Amino acid sequence: MANGRGRPVEAGIHGFWYPYRNIFSLVQRLGLNPFTPWTRSAQYSPAGLEVESPIFQDLPRLPMPLGTFLYPEFKRLPLGDRLSALPLLAALLDFDNSDPAWRRYDSITARELFKDFGVSARLYKDSFEPMLLVGLFAPGEQCSAAAALGMLYYFILAHQPDFDVVWCRGTVGEMIFRPWCDRLTKLGVQVLTQQRVSDLVVSADHNAKPNVTGVVCGDRQFEADAVIFAVGVSGIQKIVMGSPSLSAYPEFRNLMNLGAVDVLATRLWCDRKVAIPRPSNACFGFDATTGWTFFDLNALHDEHQAAPGTVVEADFYHANQLLPLSDQQTVAMVKDHLSTCVPGFRQAEVIDSSVIRLPRAVTHFAPGSYQYLLPAQTPLANLFMSGDWIVNRHGSWSQEKAYVTGLEAANLVIQRCGQGTPAPIIPVEADEPHIQLGRSLNRLVRSWGEAFLPQFWLP
Repeated sequence: MANGRGRPVEAGIHGFWYPYRNIFSLVQRLGLNPFTPWTRSAQYSPAGLEVESPIFQDLPRLPMPLGTFLYPEFKRLPLGDRLSALPLLAALLDFDNSDPAWRRYDSITARELFKDFGVSARLYKDSFEPMLLVGLFAPGEQCSAAAALGMLYYFILAHQPDFDVVWCRGTVGEMIFRPWCDRLTKLGVQVLTQQRVSDLVVSADHNAKPNVTGVVCGDRQFEADAVIFAVGVSGIQKIVMGSPSLSAYPEFRNLMNLGAVDVLATRLWCDRKVAIPRPSNACFGFDATTGWTFFDLNALHDEHQAAPGTVVEADFYHANQLLPLSDQQTVAMVKDHLSTCVPGFRQAEVIDSSVIRLPRAVTHFAPGSYQYLLPAQTPLANLFMSGDWIVNRHGSWSQEKAYVTGLEAANLVIQRCGQGTPAPIIPVEADEPHIQLGRSLNRLVRSWGEAFLPQFWLP
């Protein structure tokens, strides 16, 4: 995608969090150096600056969750409201990313969860819901409680440094994917673009589990020993809708019950330098059901460091009501929002801009969606899945989970074909000892309850 002056623009900025151990390992093996140093972040509301986060790994490490609780610089949130989050630790101990835990918590909303565990109204509106809006891309009443617990634990609470983040010093496509594809090409991999999958050729042997023997892309057909789909929810739904072979299976038809969230990605070029205190920032309260982020690209991207003016990216999540706006209206809205957060933008003039609308762009982990998600192994013996929405027990989220499930799917292919060496997968850092003890006690109590109490309540 390009803006009015022909500059390439990537749709959205993606951070790489401290626990992305497998992605960092890949980048290291490729010999790349695409990332910024660890950056501090800030959070804004229409009232101004709300909180600034430190680089947690630079501070004395405290047991979970003390570091996350004590080190951020809250500007307005009273201590009493922050203390109301402590009872939520019981749910975090109970949610261990197992299948039973997902089924217990997936049927209720994140808002119900926080309410039931006594989180104050202000803490929810000023802290937890903003995290959901930019982490799960939807307001709390539209988010699965299971997904909320998994996301909050992985990115923020499991270990003190987990919230630390680096950013790509340019587009991810140019700095990571292009050299990665070049490396694969040198190894003999053929990368084909513009080949939309329209159907699969499936064997009709009723005495064994069906196999995929070919992939149909329009008027072309490719023979296949194994197939891995690495697509998002919207992508797989389009494939299922057009594929008689896949739509014959209820597991694939049920994917049509899943949802996706709209994203609006914008970039502004301003005529002067505006001092933005932190390079990455999250915002809430400007729209009831929309969260957004903005980034100082002069600080993050190599190509903009010497720019005479300010280059800023603002991305909006759950942006349903914003997509109908014209480009001119969108740019005016973004500049107004930025001016509320950083007053220096009031004097700046926008000399160029890019607006990218992305309907149904990211996974919506809605309440009740877990029952429709697929594991890496599908009903077809040699068809495998990967993506941030695939069920696995690794514990990661977002880009790291998408990559990990890709490795898991590749290992399943290696296992099936009997050739090659399985890719190593780095597990998430182990729970701290007091969390391990708490979870062991919780499992013991729960097993006693299931053994001796009548099971007639809804789970």
